[in-house]
Amino acid sequence: MFGFINKIKNIFSRQISENEDIKIEKSSENVLLSSNLDENIKYLRSVFDRCNDVAMRSFQINAEEPIDGFLIYIDGMIDEKLTATNVLRSLQLNPAILKGQEINRSNAFNIIKDSFLSTTEVHIVNDMTKVVENILSGQAVLLIEGTPQAIVSSVRQMEDRSVEEPQSEPLVRGPRDGFVESLRTNTTLIRRRLKTSRLKMEIFKVGTLSQTDVAVIYIDGIANDKIVDEVKRRIKRIEIDGVLESSYLEEFIEDDPSSIFPQVNTTERPDRMCACLLEGRVGILVDNTPICLIVPATFLQFLQSPEDYYNRFPYATFTRILRFVTMNIALLLPSAYIAVLTFHQEMLPTPLLISIAGQREGVPFPAFLEAIMMEMVFEFLREAGVRLPRPIGQAVSIVGALVIGQAAVSAGLVTSAMVMVVSLTAIASFTIPTISGSYAVRILRFPMMVLAASFGLFGIMVGLMAILIHVCTLRSFGVPYITPLAPFSSSDFKDSFIRMPWWAMIRRPKFMGLQDSKRQKLGQKPGPSQNKKDDKGGKSGA
Repeated sequence: MFGFINKIKNIFSRQISENEDIKIEKSSENVLLSSNLDENIKYLRSVFDRCNDVAMRSFQINAEEPIDGFLIYIDGMIDEKLTATNVLRSLQLNPAILKGQEINRSNAFNIIKDSFLSTTEVHIVNDMTKVVENILSGQAVLLIEGTPQAIVSSVRQMEDRSVEEPQSEPLVRGPRDGFVESLRTNTTLIRRRLKTSRLKMEIFKVGTLSQTDVAVIYIDGIANDKIVDEVKRRIKRIEIDGVLESSYLEEFIEDDPSSIFPQVNTTERPDRMCACLLEGRVGILVDNTPICLIVPATFLQFLQSPEDYYNRFPYATFTRILRFVTMNIALLLPSAYIAVLTFHQEMLPTPLLISIAGQREGVPFPAFLEAIMMEMVFEFLREAGVRLPRPIGQAVSIVGALVIGQAAVSAGLVTSAMVMVVSLTAIASFTIPTISGSYAVRILRFPMMVLAASFGLFGIMVGLMAILIHVCTLRSFGVPYITPLAPFSSSDFKDSFIRMPWWAMIRRPKFMGLQDSKRQKLGQKPGPSQNKKDDKGGKSGA
């Protein structure tokens, strides 16, 4: 019986695949343009049936004998003033003789293409698939009677958000511009910082319906060619109906989708993207979103901020070590509190133990349930603060935490010590610079609490060992996730938990397998002036 069912499933699946192949073959057929303008118009009207935002304009071109023309574009995606002035007006009002040459049906197409259209970009297409793609991309397409070709004129103009500081990655010192939803604006922000022809940008179309532009960006001669080819291969194999945000691509191209740790870094800052490109990484920009992707990603990268490179190295090193400490507090503080109160009371000083025992005298819940409830309440407040409008969300987060915490202590449901532990944990989690990195810590906190309530400190160590083993097995586009710790690289430690001064970071990270690993000239360490008069306070020069 099971064999019969499997046969039916195989036949059904084969039929579905055949139907899908037929649909794909039909959709991939290219319809060539006709010399008959009416046939082309009829086809385009059928394609854009019930599309009221598509504007179609029939007109006559001024020639020896008037020639029929047809202009089609999407209203709201083009500059109408530019179209009327540089396309329609020049074709309808220009004289029929150009430099002593009469315009007729045989030469109209070439003369119009070369002499009459004064837009910045003009190119020719000869099949309807390309015509439709250009129209949907915001171009104006011109069809002329008697010519089986179409002229695509670049008059695109769409409403864009102005460039402003990213709210998810604020800095005290550093640039204030951030990516926006326009792909071309984002690529311009990168070009402004890296003025070199070695900066390569390759555009791909992803999404059968959305036709979203995806730009793969890298520096030729620095980035590893194998990583660049792998990035392009993973993007090309994506078959989906639409890509609305870069997270769609992120889930398709990461190495281990089941891992809780992010293997693709994200940013809204052009300066951070350029810094990663100079290290040999590859950037991925997606149209209609300000969030760009950076690969390969490493664990330590999620604890680093762009501001680390804008402040002097002693303070940058201090803040990096501080973030590493606070990350461990955010992950382990509630677990350690539960383990000590449940299994290892002898580890606490006697006065502290007596104080905590007095607080817990009227609490009806064990430490584990107490911690779970408080952590869940805090997660509720954090999510509510994010979803509400900003002025209301901030008030709800602050007032809610104060009111609920005080009310819970007064009602005897939790202890004041537990409120303090949860508060310190929340503050520590906010110090992680990247949101995707903080998500992993927030989620892992709960299984660590379960292990602490079940086995005490032994359970915490088991959980930490499991996390360590997991991250050691992770790869991001072939790069070990916890490099330079494993495999160990002493030279790459100059930009890891510490940040050495710029003049000491001679070479780029080794783990990228770079073609050009040298970053700067050797021996640029600054020192005191060599002019003895200057050292003594005397005048220098004449």
